[in-house]
Amino acid sequence: MRRLLSDVAGTLAPRGEDRHGPLPLLMLTLTVVTGLIDAVSFLGLGHVFVANMTGNVVFLGFALVGAANLSVLASLVSLAAFLVGALAGGRLGTRFATHRGKLLKTATAVQTVLVAVTVAAAAVTDGRVTTGVQYTLIVFLGLAMGLQNAVARRLGVPDLTTTVLTLTLTGLAADSPPAGGAAPRSGRRILSVLVMFLGALAGAQLVLHGHLVLTLGLALLLLALTSLMTHRLSAAAPAWTRPPS
Repeated sequence: MRRLLSDVAGTLAPRGEDRHGPLPLLMLTLTVVTGLIDAVSFLGLGHVFVANMTGNVVFLGFALVGAANLSVLASLVSLAAFLVGALAGGRLGTRFATHRGKLLKTATAVQTVLVAVTVAAAAVTDGRVTTGVQYTLIVFLGLAMGLQNAVARRLGVPDLTTTVLTLTLTGLAADSPPAGGAAPRSGRRILSVLVMFLGALAGAQLVLHGHLVLTLGLALLLLALTSLMTHRLSAAAPAWTRPPS
């Protein structure tokens, strides 16, 4: 399995840029998680994002002038939880500054615990989103996504933020041959967009058919697998675990 993941990850690295090892593949998995979780938050928790903070800031502005189906409180709680999660991610980044494998393993393990709390909270009401469940999920998912965003930033793999795609899409167009560019990492950029789309598509399909707990459970499984595989792949401290130069 380790050899397979390493081989697949190699296909995501442009020539001369294999210093990230399996990180691109692992971070693409986290990008799927983002799609799933934002489907839960937007479609199941009252039109709020827990990963896309640009959307939340805009929603907050809309809500303050009375736009329908938007909540000032939900947006503020999500923003606050995300910032706390990002703070925790920054602390982890400092603690594991010399070993990217330990950083990603620890971060995804913490995320697994946070998302497990949301699975339990939603399961208690059989997927019905009461006010208590709504804000429990917003807080714990916001913490998880803030943590993920900060850690992805510290890992430093180009075009794989795992939570936002604006710069990725900009790079696809601005660095393309028609724009006079050399189209660096175009495959990785396209994959990042595609897996976010597929995560959101699958999440929406499940949530809209009443499978909120299952959607969260799928995100939980992907996080746990990412943590486990990172642990196995980085156990011998290969070159990719060192900070990018």
